[in-house]
Amino acid sequence: MAAPIETLVILGAGGDLTSRLLLPGLASLLGSSRGPDIRLLGVDRGSFTPAAWNRKVSKAFGKAGGTRAAAVAASTRYLQADVTDPESLRRVLDEATGRTALYFALPPAVTVAACRALAKLELPKGIVLAIEKPFGTDLDSAQSLNRLLQQLVPEEQVFRVDHFLGKSTVINLIGLRFANRIFEPLLSAQNVAHVEIRIEEDLALEGRAGYYDRAGALVDMIQSHLLLVLALATMEPPATVQSEDLRGAMAQVLRATRPWKKDGTESRRARYTAGTIGRRKLPAYTSEEGVDRARGTETLAEMTVTIDNWRWAGVPFVLRSGKAIGDPRQEIVFTFRDVPHLPTGFDGPNRQAQLRIGIKPAVMSLDLVTNGFADPFDLECDTLEAEFPASELSAYGEVLAELLEGDPTLSVRGDIAEECWRIVAPVLAAWRKDKVPLDTYPAGSRGPRSWR
Repeated sequence: MAAPIETLVILGAGGDLTSRLLLPGLASLLGSSRGPDIRLLGVDRGSFTPAAWNRKVSKAFGKAGGTRAAAVAASTRYLQADVTDPESLRRVLDEATGRTALYFALPPAVTVAACRALAKLELPKGIVLAIEKPFGTDLDSAQSLNRLLQQLVPEEQVFRVDHFLGKSTVINLIGLRFANRIFEPLLSAQNVAHVEIRIEEDLALEGRAGYYDRAGALVDMIQSHLLLVLALATMEPPATVQSEDLRGAMAQVLRATRPWKKDGTESRRARYTAGTIGRRKLPAYTSEEGVDRARGTETLAEMTVTIDNWRWAGVPFVLRSGKAIGDPRQEIVFTFRDVPHLPTGFDGPNRQAQLRIGIKPAVMSLDLVTNGFADPFDLECDTLEAEFPASELSAYGEVLAELLEGDPTLSVRGDIAEECWRIVAPVLAAWRKDKVPLDTYPAGSRGPRSWR
């Protein structure tokens, strides 16, 4: 494993991502048993006095992180710089000490411009580049960005961040599937009728129109998150849980994945109208500040894919994600086929058995058909439940831990990022041609009535 990072540089330090996720995640890490000794350097175009930057960091850290976080907050520095200018970036790199990680908390277009500026510099040995999703805006741009990054550093020094792939989530899925003899042979086309992967949230736009209105739910979630969860849930057993074995197995199954209908029309899209979630009254998406109504951005997306390999051929996988959903779910659900023959005389349960793997909360449940209590010939479904151990770190804490420790296990490899764009490309094309209608649903509902 490479030497640990000594300086963490956040490009785009004045932005929402830094305040809302990165700095709290860093505090989570600093207060844990894995807490590193690092310097924090913030960089952005806006001006911060040293005291103002220190207050911003301290506020984001809150009470988390203990004495180590307090020390980082007290020693952190801020540099005003244009990250698209090579000379400005040279000044930033000169301020870093030891092995350095550059975290691009920037819009995608600015990230590309910053990487082009870095290409004009001689970079410090061992520097690591952490890039937020979306990785490109389509397959061509993802391939172009990969080629640019290859000019800068080796692949093992690029961290394409996906905070949904926290290490606990990854290890929970792999441990469940491959450390239990009951599950590995069970999860295949012979036994599974269909699979659903849902990552829904009750949050609405939350002031992110500048990014989200150009991306939508399909790109923001399915392309960049759900397909990676699909890969973990369906890949063949890797030889080890080391990064290259794990990511190689994920790449292999994604190469076999395609839309259920090659023209991308086995998909659905919708956006929320005004509604209520809890005590919050939400406006319609088209009334949110910064939204361009003419764009037709979806806030709920669903697509069905198939995996053309021996294990999964013919099984439909439904990937669904949306905002402003009432009673949201984040889970993988395997629905099993009925038994080939139920002995005559039994009355079976009225639903198919399922294995449900929760992403948030991290729980598992498995249905078993058993004899009824009152009448043993009247079969019933009982459910076994188990909780996965919780991580001591937040999602971004886990990402930062792997980044700072130099472990690329949680990084999305370049070819995997490209495969994800390839898979969704036919759906995006169908939607651009209006081959799939744009439905609506009230905020706080489970989605359009016609989808149920």
